[in-house]
Amino acid sequence: MGKTKTVVSAEPRISRPAIDPDARENQMIALAVDLVEQRLLNGTASSQETTHFLKLGSSKARYELEKLKAENELLKAKAESIHAMQHADEMFEKAIKAMQKYSGNGSVVEEEEDDWE
Repeated sequence: MGKTKTVVSAEPRISRPAIDPDARENQMIALAVDLVEQRLLNGTASSQETTHFLKLGSSKARYELEKLKAENELLKAKAESIHAMQHADEMFEKAIKAMQKYSGNGSVVEEEEDDWE
């Protein structure tokens, strides 16, 4: 069995117009990656382009990506924890007000005192 060359079409892909700037940026990134892929396959990629993709495939890059994902998850957990604490504080305040109301020390008593004056 002989080696087969992968043929990359020179025709650009036709895609629909981007809806927002982020989508447009993603389109441009995809086009740039496609261009570099074509250059790599043709053997005309620059040393910078080749080095970039070699670095992406390194174990160090994978570990850094894992670390970033873990840090992101930690930040999400912290935000959820803060939100839960705020919710718990609100619930404690409502419970205390309800207990005061039922014990006769709440706002109902204050309203009745205002009526006596």
